Amino acid sequence: MINVEVLNAEQKKAVLDPHRFLRIVAGAGSGKTRVLTMRIAHLVEDLHVPAYKILAITFTNKAANEMKDRLRKLMNHDEQPWISTIHSLCVRILREDITSMGWPRNFTVLDSDDQKSILRAAYKEFGYSTSSIPYASALDYIANCKYADIQPDRAALLANGLRGEEDKAKIYAYYLERQNALYALDFDDLILWTVRMFHRFPQITEKWQKRFCSIHVDEFQDIDKKQYELIRLLTGENNNLYVVGDPDQTIYTWRGADVNIILNFMHDFPQAETIMLNQNYRSTMNILKGANAVIRHNRHRLEKELFTNRISEEKIIHHASLSDQLEAAWVADKILEEHRTGKAYKDMAILYRSNYLSRSLEKGLLDARIPYIIYGGIRFYERQEVKDALCYMRMALSADDLALQRIINKPRRGIGEKTMDKLAAQARKEGRSMYMVMRDEKLFTGKVQRELDHLTAMVEHWRKLVQEKRTSVEDLFTIIMEESGYQKELQDNHEQDRLENLKALIDDMLDFTHNNPESTLEEYLQLVALYGNREEVMSQDYVQLMTVHAAKGLEFDTVFVTDMNEGIFPNERALNDSVKGLEEERRLAYVAFTRARNKLYITEAGGFSFILQRVRTPSRFIEEIDADCIMHDEPPKETRSSPWINDFPAAMDALACTMLHKGDRVRHTKFGEGIIISCKENIATIAFAYPYGVKNIAANHPSLIRIDNQKS
Repeated sequence: MINVEVLNAEQKKAVLDPHRFLRIVAGAGSGKTRVLTMRIAHLVEDLHVPAYKILAITFTNKAANEMKDRLRKLMNHDEQPWISTIHSLCVRILREDITSMGWPRNFTVLDSDDQKSILRAAYKEFGYSTSSIPYASALDYIANCKYADIQPDRAALLANGLRGEEDKAKIYAYYLERQNALYALDFDDLILWTVRMFHRFPQITEKWQKRFCSIHVDEFQDIDKKQYELIRLLTGENNNLYVVGDPDQTIYTWRGADVNIILNFMHDFPQAETIMLNQNYRSTMNILKGANAVIRHNRHRLEKELFTNRISEEKIIHHASLSDQLEAAWVADKILEEHRTGKAYKDMAILYRSNYLSRSLEKGLLDARIPYIIYGGIRFYERQEVKDALCYMRMALSADDLALQRIINKPRRGIGEKTMDKLAAQARKEGRSMYMVMRDEKLFTGKVQRELDHLTAMVEHWRKLVQEKRTSVEDLFTIIMEESGYQKELQDNHEQDRLENLKALIDDMLDFTHNNPESTLEEYLQLVALYGNREEVMSQDYVQLMTVHAAKGLEFDTVFVTDMNEGIFPNERALNDSVKGLEEERRLAYVAFTRARNKLYITEAGGFSFILQRVRTPSRFIEEIDADCIMHDEPPKETRSSPWINDFPAAMDALACTMLHKGDRVRHTKFGEGIIISCKENIATIAFAYPYGVKNIAANHPSLIRIDNQKS
């Protein structure tokens, strides 16, 4: 029996409630993961529901792994429920049934680099540049067309003669053509194709409905309409549906999340029961009162009020500085003060609305010699050497064109663009992959052909090892890295960091095969392609800097929410957007505040903002916090505005006097010492030492300090 006596009354009800449809509205820090896992364990251990009949959908691999770990501790059964991200679920469904759509089961899953590789080829063919059509813009266009089920001919018609839209439509047509040729699906396709297949083939839908009897969805506030459609199709007429989420934490509408889905759940399922989890176990009372006071101003929400038994005299601290530099210095001083009392740096976080806001904060931390990291830097699986190595592994499995294009000249083999263009043209002409053409035909002479033959021989050897199924994933990787010469090139170039990443990749493979002894190379590469969230392993003590969006799901003892100014947080776009945009910003503030366990600092800066092109004013969210739970620490009103406001023209004249000139030596907070090559229209072109090279930086940028006035 599952021990539910450790739960509060509402949590217990959420675990034991027998209703077929349940909506659990779980506030921040209310123990939703605990409730969700105990609900699943209750079904298996107490109600004897077969574990394999239970599906739990999460939105990150980290959340899925956490849920699996908790269930292993709660349950006595060897058999585990089906717990996965929604994209992983779709891959498994499609691997089993995509042949009904005329595609092979071993289709390729495109990651972001693969997508950009296709775009590069399209841009080259049509003569487009990223300056006129950025990759992000093209990918957004493609995703939107797919979401709306708009085919290329229709997209061209809708362009209505507009040059930019016609160009995007041509890119879209090329992209789909390459996808079909490669039998490749991107992340958006995984859900869209599954939904499309379920609608076309009711017998397949029914098969998967019968596969499960109880479906659980975590972070339900973050789902979009297509994801919801998939969930409803899987639920069907007979399955139970249990959803957990918090509408007050819907902060991803820009990614398609629709807060109305969780708000209108009772309309879609009139027989459903709603249970509120309002007791917070994370934050102190004053922090919660502040968060509640802000979110209460939103009209489009479910009424709930978080409470806690964690009583503290510590109030929320609001600090107003005269400038962003002084704001950063104050934050740094407070961090040092906290650290001197014994608090670890890693227990403190600085949150901001947008990435560009980190500049002054980083400078303040550097000046104070405080160690820090930007949370969510380059992800492990997105590092160049890791991508290269995994593409080599893909060659051993499927030898797809995108993998070939990435590794064919790594290490350098003297194979240039003309060779690749000829291979690609011949492959399109014959309707085959580039690798098959390279293997079966002699299109070149001399050194180029010898290199291609050598590469082909190696790939065929690796493919034979895979087919024989006698070589482990990690051993195969070691063989490929040695035989290909990739590892040796890194060693010869003394690329120690990259070599360490390859070692870490081997550790990853070892962990995978240990946990999944019967698994294959295909399954490992599938997992890697879907893995989108890097867990931050802090081996050292750092303050963590991140956007509020990145902080979702995290918590810290002390939190600084910085740059709380109108136009910044809430941002300018939201202020120009009606009520909907402002309410999302307020939900974002709610998420930011509730990351703090014991101390919450809110800071803002005065003075003129060049980005906003106006004087900074305090965020309305500060004013919305109840007076009894916040303490204001600000300069006198008469000096609050700073000289930048009182004498802006004079300030601009002073700034002009400090302009840099050709030949000046400068020091940059990140790039070190450099020399001004040129200075035009307030933009300094500066030569820095290796590895930074030449950079273009605003001549008045606070990160720059002139060392002397000597001319070279």
